[in-house]
Amino acid sequence: MRRYSTLLATLLLALALPSSAADLTAQLTQFFKARDPQHAAGMTVVVRTPQAQWPDCETPELQLPGNSRQWGNISIAANCDQNRRFLQVQVQVTGQYLVASRQVARGSNLSPTDVRLETGRLDELPARALMDSSGVIDAVALRDIPPGQPVTATMVRQPWRVKAGQNVMVVASGNGFNASSEGRALNNASAAQMVRVRMGNGQVVSGRVDADGNILISL
Repeated sequence: MRRYSTLLATLLLALALPSSAADLTAQLTQFFKARDPQHAAGMTVVVRTPQAQWPDCETPELQLPGNSRQWGNISIAANCDQNRRFLQVQVQVTGQYLVASRQVARGSNLSPTDVRLETGRLDELPARALMDSSGVIDAVALRDIPPGQPVTATMVRQPWRVKAGQNVMVVASGNGFNASSEGRALNNASAAQMVRVRMGNGQVVSGRVDADGNILISL
């Protein structure tokens, strides 16, 4: 009789485990898809932690550290009342990313024909890989980029909109007033970056470069 009881318990456990695995995986998948709805359609979550170390409640509270990466191997806390366990998961995401379509020489400005989109595993890309070409066209390559290489934000910079020594127009605006005066830029800067400007009276001010090369200061 004991033998049959043991066999029955083993069978029941075997039947219960897949359901538990499916439930937890579904909860984790829903959690990460809600966190990144833009890539939800191409997302798969794989639990790496052995099942014996999983939380023992049906719907654990899932929490991520504030500095968690977006995809790839991630540690997530699963809380059941006062019992906290950490699960190791792999968030796999398939989507489009930017690669060089031909050899790009260091110092050259990227054109639309220099890059193309490819589809693949985003979680396996290098850090700060670019997902589209916005902000890349006319950017300056900071290194040689071979064909097929994923393009990252560290490989390019925006062209200088203002260069050190250039005369620029400084526009100061505040509540009910607007004034402008000419000065000389003290550093290089792209659009939307900060630049220091020496005014005609010797005063040095800081402002943000707009698309036209003017220096905007809000007072």
